[in-house]
Amino acid sequence: MFDFEQFPVYQKSEHYYAQALKILSNPKIDKNLKDQLKRASLSIVLNIAEGAGKYAKNDKKNFYVISKGSVNECVAILRILKIEGLIAEESFKVCYDLLLEIAKMLSGLINSMIQGDNRK
Repeated sequence: MFDFEQFPVYQKSEHYYAQALKILSNPKIDKNLKDQLKRASLSIVLNIAEGAGKYAKNDKKNFYVISKGSVNECVAILRILKIEGLIAEESFKVCYDLLLEIAKMLSGLINSMIQGDNRK
């Protein structure tokens, strides 16, 4: 098993991705919006994994920052889908809550690296 597979933030991001796939199965959602949500959702998972494999703190931090940006992008897309009536309230809430937790976890990782840099 790779180290990143044990990280709670990685596990939670995989769980979110599985939920996003359920939403993406809705044939009424615009193809471009589906593609954007899928790419942003994948970006969360993949950047956490890639960042975990880096040795330099700055490299790790950069991948976690990118992942957090993708979290924000997913939230915006989900809100648009909700406005358009293309996502059920329950599905929205499950994904939103997962993304909120992931964002907090990533912020904690990023902040710990920034604080570590400031101690030098």
